[in-house]
Amino acid sequence: MSKTEALPLYERKHLKNTIPRLIELTILFLCFSLLGYRLLHLKNHGFIWLVALLCESWFTFIWILVVNIKWNPIAIKTYPERLLQRNLELPPLDMFVTTADPVLEPPIITVNTVISLLSMDYPANKLACYLSDDAASPLTYFCLVEASEFAKLWIPFCKKYNVPVRAPFRYFSDQSLFTGNSSSEFQEDWNIMKDEYRRLCQKIEEAAQKSVPCELTGDFAAFVDIDRRSHPTIIKVISENKEGLPDGLPPIVYISREKRPNHAHHFKAGAMNVLARVSGVMTNAPFMLNVDCDMFANNPQVVLHAMCLLLGVKDETDCGFVQFPQQFYDGLKDDPFGNQMVVMTKYLGRGLAGHQGQLYGGTGCFHRRKIIYGSSPEDKSGHGKMNIGDLEKTFGKSTKFNKFVAQALSSSSRTAESPESISKSIDEACQVASCGYEYGTAWGKEIGWIYGSITEDVLTGLNIHWRGWRTMWLRTNPKGFLGTSPSCGPNTLIHQKRSSTGLLEILFTPKSPFLGTLFRRLEFRQCLVYLYFLLWGPRSIFEICYAALPAYCILTNTNFLPKVNEPAILIPISIFVIFNTYCVSEYIQTNQSIKSWWNNHRMARIIAMTAWLCGFLSVIFKILRLSETVFEVTKKEQSSSIEDSDKKPGRFTFDNSPVFVPGTIILMVNLIALGIGFWSFIQRSGGQIAWGIGELACSIWVVLCFWAFLKGLFEKGKYGIPSSTVYKSAALVFVFVQIYRSS
Repeated sequence: MSKTEALPLYERKHLKNTIPRLIELTILFLCFSLLGYRLLHLKNHGFIWLVALLCESWFTFIWILVVNIKWNPIAIKTYPERLLQRNLELPPLDMFVTTADPVLEPPIITVNTVISLLSMDYPANKLACYLSDDAASPLTYFCLVEASEFAKLWIPFCKKYNVPVRAPFRYFSDQSLFTGNSSSEFQEDWNIMKDEYRRLCQKIEEAAQKSVPCELTGDFAAFVDIDRRSHPTIIKVISENKEGLPDGLPPIVYISREKRPNHAHHFKAGAMNVLARVSGVMTNAPFMLNVDCDMFANNPQVVLHAMCLLLGVKDETDCGFVQFPQQFYDGLKDDPFGNQMVVMTKYLGRGLAGHQGQLYGGTGCFHRRKIIYGSSPEDKSGHGKMNIGDLEKTFGKSTKFNKFVAQALSSSSRTAESPESISKSIDEACQVASCGYEYGTAWGKEIGWIYGSITEDVLTGLNIHWRGWRTMWLRTNPKGFLGTSPSCGPNTLIHQKRSSTGLLEILFTPKSPFLGTLFRRLEFRQCLVYLYFLLWGPRSIFEICYAALPAYCILTNTNFLPKVNEPAILIPISIFVIFNTYCVSEYIQTNQSIKSWWNNHRMARIIAMTAWLCGFLSVIFKILRLSETVFEVTKKEQSSSIEDSDKKPGRFTFDNSPVFVPGTIILMVNLIALGIGFWSFIQRSGGQIAWGIGELACSIWVVLCFWAFLKGLFEKGKYGIPSSTVYKSAALVFVFVQIYRSS
């Protein structure tokens, strides 16, 4: 073995965490001290202190979960140059891109994502790109065909000049990405490519403005009179790379799976399972990458970085999948909507790396195909020896597909046995993409992307951890994948509502982390990791109750905090000061501003009391069989930094969604309480006021957190809270205040 081959492909570094641990334990000690104080004085204060005790007990439990996550931070560094120096054949990779609506997810965004994947620093004959279009849109297919033609020019240009970012919209819009090559040849090629990209954008824009993007004849005939809710499977091989050229255009396949009204389609999870099966009969790569349509490959060597982990581990059990963090470009200054997750990505991500592994995030993730097919770590001999009957019962009745399933499940499969011709596999691909193929099989139950939650990504990752696999989390420089974060109030809250709904659903599925720890191979501390995220929905109840407590105390002339002259007041004050100082320090260490911390803090309170509450109620209604959860697609934008003249970037926007009602109620209740409280203080004539400075400060703090809602009461248009929301909220507030006053 040469010296180069002896060097590891990656290194794990345990990060020093002494001071953060001391701070976290201090906060935990103070929380227990406050609970002890509550218990000792509970009988003297009654119901209001019982509510406070329950809320603070919940917050303490959540803090224990946070401490558990962050206790053992680990950083991973990869060495792709060592991988290239080794004398080994790089394994094939199938890449999946999913889109569901050409209006909410404009094709130009999808096109840039696809182009960035096709042009990565990896042999083209080892890549294949599959696009799943759940809208069966001729516009999306047209754009993909045009993008493939552009890619034939773009890929050689990128490889020739080592272009740092392979998404053309990003490369041509950011001057800092200009390579600085001053040669006349580069300047000429650069101008040619920019003109070609401009023409591509113009074609896509013109096609999007038409009711039909082109004549639906020839290759487009399959889209004639298409109904996105009921149509047969459409599979189109746009490019194939029959010559197997390492510098050519990788295969590109368009897929729109069969849809029928009386068949459940299982949203994105169903689309991903179709992609797994179709790719299984067409290219059958041992590794798979999936990205959302708006998450382009920002680092040209991202595949090599991932392969350093997938190929570099001594035991495959230690690396079931490699998850890259969701990171964003062109975020608004100071993160006004609190959704860029810079601090969470750094601190929680490193902490998760110290457990059984990172949760599957649904995008930017590299999988081992055999794990998606249900392989367990103890299957050393491979499931490839399953008999035909078992294969058909588990994977479906496609002989060709099952042949490649058996090969993929072999424990030694780093190189795949792929079909001789992709285009000759279309009939088999259509069979495995039919809506009835999964009936009577284990798809969505034990293999593939798991059904039962609209956050199918987390549920699928949980299923992988259940079986005993460990997973890895990787940050690279430059960042691996970049996307867009919601840049308005409704989109932010819709996204969070969907997440909290799906996460809570997982607790009530057969794949619950409790069952995984008791009966399978999910580690206890990893179970606690999952609980931190799965309990987003229930957290809303305790957040709302605690936010209403100071208002209730002021309205009923009671108190839920120790008085200023009592030594015990130092406990909640210390928790408040130490916790927020600790959080601010984390933002400063990640080069974020204090305003960014404040924006994230207030948005965390808004999200918890609005979006998470609606998500919690959605699950309750589902359990009671009053409604079904619905997957809501959030609108994607090309860049949040592109502003129209009438836009006010960073301003909170509203619509008629009921998600804004709880926040408006909380704001109104605290405003009324503050008004009545100040009036009572001014008008008091010898009467004693039971509430104190603590309740007053807490109520003011709640109002400050909901300052965007306060401004929305006086604004008009999309920056104002709709009248219907105000009227509903005011009616409920009136009822609540009357109850308070009569208490």
